[in-house]
Amino acid sequence: MTSTRKRSTKTLAALAGMALLLGPLAACGSDDDGGSGSQPQPIASIKDLSTDGGTTAVKLDAGTLEALTSLKVTPGPFGSAKITKGSIIFPITGGNVSVFQKDAVPRYVVGQVQHEGSGLSLAAGGKTVVVGNFNVDPTVSLVYGDVALDGKVVATSIPVLRLDGRTLMTPTFDNGKAVLEGSGVFLTDGAAKLLNDTFGVKALTGDTKIGVAKVSANIPAA
Repeated sequence: MTSTRKRSTKTLAALAGMALLLGPLAACGSDDDGGSGSQPQPIASIKDLSTDGGTTAVKLDAGTLEALTSLKVTPGPFGSAKITKGSIIFPITGGNVSVFQKDAVPRYVVGQVQHEGSGLSLAAGGKTVVVGNFNVDPTVSLVYGDVALDGKVVATSIPVLRLDGRTLMTPTFDNGKAVLEGSGVFLTDGAAKLLNDTFGVKALTGDTKIGVAKVSANIPAA
């Protein structure tokens, strides 16, 4: 599916049946705005993640799993995604990432991490929604995804999650792999409202935590 970043209340409505589990996209950025006069050099930089880029996983919050059960929504992997031990795992298929010393710059992880060909299916009430082709943009602390309802594409590159990198642990680099772990993944306000309206509940907000993300990016050999 082709990505064209756009916001639309009409197309976002199609997300209401699936947004509760849109955690597959790992969060790497900070929510704080700011800038600096001179940009320091990154401590690590991966220019191309298109070949064996690694994986992005989200450990689902226990409260989210309880909510899914109460809403009678059945999740499942789509394409090359996997669900194991409470985590959703998506192969990284492209993008680029630069990591700066934490607190050295407002956005200490920049770039994008793409997950083409994988996604999450959610089934309820005889309908199936597939959300996939996730693109994590830590620079703006958002995750975008394409959406299909019963096999028909209804939206592309829609912002579905808010990322909070303030809980991100210090990145580690070992055995040819860069690991960024600990970022929180939350619903956007718009997705939470649509979920509440669709399912007739009031509990979901922009503070509803979907889970905790872990990006394991393979570093190409020099």
